[in-house]
Amino acid sequence: MEPFSQKIIAWYLKNKRDLPWRTTQNPYFIWLSEIILQQTRVDQGMAYYLKFVKEFPAVAHLAKADNEKVMKLWQGLGYYSRARNLHTTAKLIMTDYNGVFPDDYAEIRKLKGIGDYTAAAIASFAYNKPHAVVDGNVYRVLARVFGVNTPIDSANGKKEFATLAFELLDKKKPAIHNQAIMEFGALHCKPINPDCNYCPLQTMCIAFEKKIVSELPVKSKKTKVRKRFFNYIVFSYKNQTIINKRITKDIWTSLYDFPLFETETELTEAEFLQSKEWKAFIKKMPYKITEVSKPFKHVLSHQLIIARFWEIKCEKPLKEIAIKNALVIQEKNIHHYAIPRLIDNYLLQK
Repeated sequence: MEPFSQKIIAWYLKNKRDLPWRTTQNPYFIWLSEIILQQTRVDQGMAYYLKFVKEFPAVAHLAKADNEKVMKLWQGLGYYSRARNLHTTAKLIMTDYNGVFPDDYAEIRKLKGIGDYTAAAIASFAYNKPHAVVDGNVYRVLARVFGVNTPIDSANGKKEFATLAFELLDKKKPAIHNQAIMEFGALHCKPINPDCNYCPLQTMCIAFEKKIVSELPVKSKKTKVRKRFFNYIVFSYKNQTIINKRITKDIWTSLYDFPLFETETELTEAEFLQSKEWKAFIKKMPYKITEVSKPFKHVLSHQLIIARFWEIKCEKPLKEIAIKNALVIQEKNIHHYAIPRLIDNYLLQK
């Protein structure tokens, strides 16, 4: 086990990227980076990390922040529950931990939005405690080097890989070991076209020996994608429009978008006008359809959103339209609010 750790650490010291969260042991900065980098590439997450650190240089600043400001800073990064959990946990650290980030793995694991991987990362990177990280990169490296074909998305697989990762961990240098194996998976042992011919682990890699590199790691489940059709109503009256805050337990909670109704299929204009949802929106308000957008496709991890924007010019003030959680604003001010990327993409086309 020792040569494995030595080899990846040696590789890491020569090839690692210069990333700001690697130059600190501040648990707040490390936690912030780990939450941002969940489901996000480093090149995309970097700008968000720097924005958050500048705006909220300590956990106390984040805890005191207005929720709208936190969500606006997060806009475009996706998986918005991360931002909500980040804000909630910052407040909890201030109230329950006297503003000091916990240094015990079990305590870290209790915090909202923090799972096994993130808790292990914070414990090892900030406090150099011997907890092995297991993320997608680690799964891939371990599966290939040790020829593990147990599905990584199974209960047995997660247990097997966690045990193997801990056995391999350099208990005296857990921080650098964890950074090394993650970086090795991200830069060298990549999902497609890994650089096997110049790999420091080649002589011990079972997948390379058996020519099954492309077959590992194994996943047993296929992601089922749900298709959804959104009909957004873009009301307009004297340079004003209507937006509303999403408060239901669905995608984009706490963000703002235009009033909408969802259908099982894409609607023609005739179907739109005859729909009970549209009639409930407009009632007796005199109006004119000025434009119907092309379909906008927005891909999420388990969903495909197909959205159309129906632009409606009204002849009476928008306050007369009874829509739950409606907010009448100046059209030019919509970017003051945290909006989903889908809405932003539509506005960029205007």
